[in-house]
Amino acid sequence: MTTLFIAGASGLVGGRALALALADARVTRVIAPTRRPLLAHASLENPRLEALIDDAAPEGWRADGAICALGTTRKVAGSDAAFRAVDHDLVLAIAQRLRGAGVQRFTLVSSVGADPRSRVLYTRTKGEVEEAIGRLGFPSLTILRPGFLEGERAEYRPFERVVGAVLRLAGPVLPRSARVSPVSTVARLAVETAIAGSTGTRIIGPGEIAE
Repeated sequence: MTTLFIAGASGLVGGRALALALADARVTRVIAPTRRPLLAHASLENPRLEALIDDAAPEGWRADGAICALGTTRKVAGSDAAFRAVDHDLVLAIAQRLRGAGVQRFTLVSSVGADPRSRVLYTRTKGEVEEAIGRLGFPSLTILRPGFLEGERAEYRPFERVVGAVLRLAGPVLPRSARVSPVSTVARLAVETAIAGSTGTRIIGPGEIAE
């Protein structure tokens, strides 16, 4: 039986991954630290994220597999530094704690275009944290690089709704790598690889995620 750790469980992908994990017969325990409390569940442990990070003991980080679906945007964060503090520094700190606690399988939800040499802040930051996590030595590391995420967000984003609608209409004539990435598919891949990911590093791009 499996214990899963999910970072970002209050977000779009992380929330769907949490629901799938709690419904999976292979999973007996889910550790999902958040800033705001989640709905209670018999198999769920929901510590405060800040308290868990401040605690130097490894006990709260011990799991068989882990998913990190944390992320923000420059607009939401308010500055380049604040964005990087979440998408690089916090993500890497979580990965380091998990590896130190002996976690064997780690799945990172990144982004299409992730490249540490990119001139774009978003894709450069994603690429840099991918590289840093790759050096931690997880026996099984899966990096998911979805394209435009298709799913219902808690907040209203009119521009993203328009872009998503256009991409869905154009989907039949677009290459798979340019189609929308369903949140349900990203979450399913995240849970499956965290539970049963193969040894080594695997990068799954939008072409494999599109449906």
